[in-house]
Amino acid sequence: MSEFLKSEAFSWIKTIVFAVVLAFLINKFVIVNATVPTGSMESTIMPADRIVALRTSYYFGEPDRGDVVVFRYPDNEEVLYVKRVIGLPGETVTIRNGGVYINDSIEPLYEDYLKEEFYGDYGPYVVPENSYFMMGDNRNDSLDSRYWENKFVHEDKILGKVVFKYYKGIGLIK
Repeated sequence: MSEFLKSEAFSWIKTIVFAVVLAFLINKFVIVNATVPTGSMESTIMPADRIVALRTSYYFGEPDRGDVVVFRYPDNEEVLYVKRVIGLPGETVTIRNGGVYINDSIEPLYEDYLKEEFYGDYGPYVVPENSYFMMGDNRNDSLDSRYWENKFVHEDKILGKVVFKYYKGIGLIK
């Protein structure tokens, strides 16, 4: 093999190795790229949509109520879930006739992202420090904090804030 071909092959190998390492680092430290397998977040995220979450979102701050996040499922941390943050650390979440009330407020949360009308009574749930109460946007078909054995997601299990979806639907997540 000529020196030119060896040099060219080595150049290509370096480029490919660099690209693989860069992709690995971005996926490990900057983004989470996942598929949503269920309809628990309809109509915000549809089944089979792919999402991109920023791992960097909470490096210098904490999740806010209403953020859609990717996290390790508290009952099986090998599984990733996508839900909306509803209850913040130290709050009491009560669900009455489908309305979500925080700390015994008179008015329920304004939730214009819900797929359909939701009914039911749940709680009260007192959210521990450094933890969050999560619910899906399709409340009638969502396995969320209301049903888990371990009701709350600890802050160190939150991997990132969902910012973008693609595949079946394309758009920013609010």
